[in-house]
Amino acid sequence: MIEKQTVTLVLIDDQAMVRAAFKSLLERIPHFQVVGDAGSAREGIELVERLRPDVVVLDITMPGVSGIDAVGPLKQVSSHTRVLMASQHEGMKFVQQALQAGADGYLSKDSEPEELALAIEAICRGDSYLSPKVASGIMARAVRGEAPMPSDSSALSVLTPREREVFQLLALGKANKEVAALLDLSLGTVKKHRENLQRKLDCHSAAELARLAIREGLLNV
Repeated sequence: MIEKQTVTLVLIDDQAMVRAAFKSLLERIPHFQVVGDAGSAREGIELVERLRPDVVVLDITMPGVSGIDAVGPLKQVSSHTRVLMASQHEGMKFVQQALQAGADGYLSKDSEPEELALAIEAICRGDSYLSPKVASGIMARAVRGEAPMPSDSSALSVLTPREREVFQLLALGKANKEVAALLDLSLGTVKKHRENLQRKLDCHSAAELARLAIREGLLNV
């Protein structure tokens, strides 16, 4: 019997219990090795640059940089690493944005536990992977003759990556000074970004930003 090659993994999710559950599931499989985990996209990118794992299991909804915005930087720091999105969001908008960003697979967190390993095996072979729950939504749209959702369906598509970072922190209720410290920006730059956000999104308070972030699935209610 040929022994399978070890697959190294990094888990990026802002919920510690989710990371622990994923690690427990994955470490039951002899050729899977979880080499690190992180609670934010920024920490995760630094970890992946250092460890260069075979696969990253990545959440979407996280404070600061979202999982979708993290896919590109993850691929830049470790080009061979495959990215599996693992999210509670099953809507077409999130799936399409994730795949367009460069994700290799998309797994619903509501899937059966065994599906996590199947998804990882698939993307390691070079295949793409969609949860049956997610794929059924795509098929349903096709059967109904509905066109794919346009890539600019998100209200946030008008924002630059930096503006999205600032947006998410402001939506979390962070003050300008806190955003400046977290993103290593000057206070003046943050104020300018905030002005641009208000103009582009027509949101003029932290509450309006938060409501938009919830609608876009970047914040949990």
